[in-house]
Amino acid sequence: MILTADISGERLDAFLARCAVGLSRSAAQKLIEEGQVTRNGKPGKKNDKLNMGDTIEYTIPEPKEVDIVATQMQLDIVYEDDDLLVINKPKGLVVHPAAGHQDDTLVNGLLYALGDDLSGINGELRPGIVHRIDKDTSGLLAVAKNDFAHTFLASQLKDHSMARTYEAIVCGSFREDSGTVDAPIGRHPSDRKKMCVTERNSKHAVTHWEVVARYRGYTHIRCKLETGRTHQIRVHMAHIGHPILGDTVYGRKKPELGLSSQCLHAGALCFTHPRTGRPVMVFAPLPQYFEDVLEKLKKIS
Repeated sequence: MILTADISGERLDAFLARCAVGLSRSAAQKLIEEGQVTRNGKPGKKNDKLNMGDTIEYTIPEPKEVDIVATQMQLDIVYEDDDLLVINKPKGLVVHPAAGHQDDTLVNGLLYALGDDLSGINGELRPGIVHRIDKDTSGLLAVAKNDFAHTFLASQLKDHSMARTYEAIVCGSFREDSGTVDAPIGRHPSDRKKMCVTERNSKHAVTHWEVVARYRGYTHIRCKLETGRTHQIRVHMAHIGHPILGDTVYGRKKPELGLSSQCLHAGALCFTHPRTGRPVMVFAPLPQYFEDVLEKLKKIS
């Protein structure tokens, strides 16, 4: 693939992540490090500053064969056709193999159910995975069956036309009925496993929220993502003083109401179908753990 730089002074890796559909910043950096990217015919470096009109050529290698164990598991498939499927992921399930989770992830289950019928754009460890949600976040996740669908869905993520709506219970009460958090998110300076609101090495992040119901000391809210940064809702809610109930990483350190992980559910996913061009709207009801917490809150309010 060949791209032409349209902004002077932009870093090569940032340019690729912005303009090459389906490539994240980390994936672009990996391609550059592997020598798969040239700038004006010469090998590029991730921190190269581009000039207007530079010609950038990149190659995405064929996915490698790796030994990921196909594992039989019950998958809650709420939508499926020849190009994609949407999974309702339970709380506690890791999306793709990583340290400590090799054979018990959603990818293992997808390989058992679909075999080779998954896209390869995101690499050998993440076949079909267009976007992720945290291990302890439940809800909807789109999975691509081919590279055409993957590229199309990834472009909607990049231009923010894929609508993702989450339900959450947060600590504290809101005076307002709705609001917006517009605050950049980047890696935490002292804890690399965490994210934080920061101006340094950060990305634009916007979360819209509205109150669903108020309880004594807690609020049920609905969040709509305008951007999709790592841990975005968890970081933004903690930033405004309303951490998500059960989130011991960004919120209160002790479990509350029987929860030791965030009460956060991806309840709605809306996108344009890559093949038909028609809107697809998928919804997932609140899981039992969420309903149980609501019942407890009703009793104490």
